[in-house]
Amino acid sequence: MRLVVAFLACAALLAQTAAFAQARSDWEREQEKHNWRDSEVLLPKFPRTEDLIEFAVSSAGTFRFFLDRASLSVSSDGVIRYTLLARSPSDVDNVSYEGIRCATGEYRVYAIGHRDGAWSRRERPWQRIEPKSVKRWHHALQREYFCPQALPITSAAEGVDALRRGRHPKAGNTALD
Repeated sequence: MRLVVAFLACAALLAQTAAFAQARSDWEREQEKHNWRDSEVLLPKFPRTEDLIEFAVSSAGTFRFFLDRASLSVSSDGVIRYTLLARSPSDVDNVSYEGIRCATGEYRVYAIGHRDGAWSRRERPWQRIEPKSVKRWHHALQREYFCPQALPITSAAEGVDALRRGRHPKAGNTALD
């Protein structure tokens, strides 16, 4: 009987220790956010037409948006990286290599593409994704495709599947506002 009581006491102590270890203060979470670093970013090959998947952003916009499935990756640092192609009504393409962090609701531009298929590094700081901003594609990618229920996708294949379906199966309301 003493052995059972000792075992139960040890189990209770371990459960309390685990709960304490998992509970982090706001200060600890803020420090983690500030101490986080991007992993090394290698620029992908320039997107090919056959690898582009169109996705919906807003019915009010005149641009069409595509994501290069060959460049889509989910990194160990928690960043979903991809090549974005935004096509104007006059068929001018704007190409950028970007990343989204679901944990913080931020995006970052790593490079800008040129007509000749070359990249120019433009590593801008992380910026908050705003739902009503002019750059609504970040919000659409975050909410509808890459961060359903605020959790990151686990693989590029999951992201490609969400893009092909028109949204992630776990995504909430379809309204982008």
